[in-house]
Amino acid sequence: ILTDYQMSLHMFRAARRLAFIALFLGINTSAAEVETAARLNKTIDLLDRDSTALGLLAFDYSLDNARTLSRSDLDFVIIDMEHAPFDVERLREFLLGMTDKREMMAKGNLQPNVTPIVRIPATGGTEVITQVKQVLDVGVFGVMFPSVDTHEETEIAIKAMRYPQLIDAADFEPRGLRGRNPANASWYWGIADYYQKADVWPLDDAGELLAIIQIETPEGVQNIDAILSVPGVGAIFIGPADLSGAMGYASPSAPEVEAAIQTVLSACLAHAVACAITTSPESVEQRLAEGFTMVTVGTDSGLSARAAETLSKAKSTIDR
Repeated sequence: ILTDYQMSLHMFRAARRLAFIALFLGINTSAAEVETAARLNKTIDLLDRDSTALGLLAFDYSLDNARTLSRSDLDFVIIDMEHAPFDVERLREFLLGMTDKREMMAKGNLQPNVTPIVRIPATGGTEVITQVKQVLDVGVFGVMFPSVDTHEETEIAIKAMRYPQLIDAADFEPRGLRGRNPANASWYWGIADYYQKADVWPLDDAGELLAIIQIETPEGVQNIDAILSVPGVGAIFIGPADLSGAMGYASPSAPEVEAAIQTVLSACLAHAVACAITTSPESVEQRLAEGFTMVTVGTDSGLSARAAETLSKAKSTIDR
């Protein structure tokens, strides 16, 4: 086991060798410094600065669709593996398409312009842990958990996303359950210190993983304060369509459904946790004015004309 001094000396020598190689090859080392300093998860970066993140739900996670989305004005894309097949190999292909190396070179850092997040199909139980491990090991930057109803289900979600922490770590709880095999994720992120960065924000201020808890039932609404009390929840996502169905109403526009949405939003604002929701051209400005700081502007393949209209209205509403 290396002492602190030996580790520091090892890192110094490694940095010196890299600097020599960079000098020999004519590489600008200042760009490398920017690379390591920049946050990798653009969505967390926006939310951490109290800004607004705009995204899309994608059911088509093909290579071609990924390339289209990677160069859009979106901040994030949620790959929906709940209602589309749970296919990890297709997800690998999608992430390859989301890798815009030319744009990264232009920015001078490794942060993708559009953050890839996955919605898994499982709700509660050990299957959640298995699915989370698989999508994180591929390299996604966040996981959305559908239909979470309780404090206990929320804890399982957060634990599934975390590696076990060191015994004396201040943020040891909720105790991580993720197994260590991030070779593909480390390669996709382009970093050597994946274990240090792959933790949930804001529990870990420097964490690059976003845990999104979806509220889609009356039980979830009723337990929202308990859900928000779990450390590591990065955002709450309200699903109006499923929520209205679970409440017994044909339309999300029912006053009772809207009251439930406002209950969840108020709790999120009180706990200083980002609140997310689906929007349309008719609703996006209202939702942003109410305090939602993470919204989806559309669904399905690519960026449709309707989604583009919603995105344009959202961008004209927020001030970055």
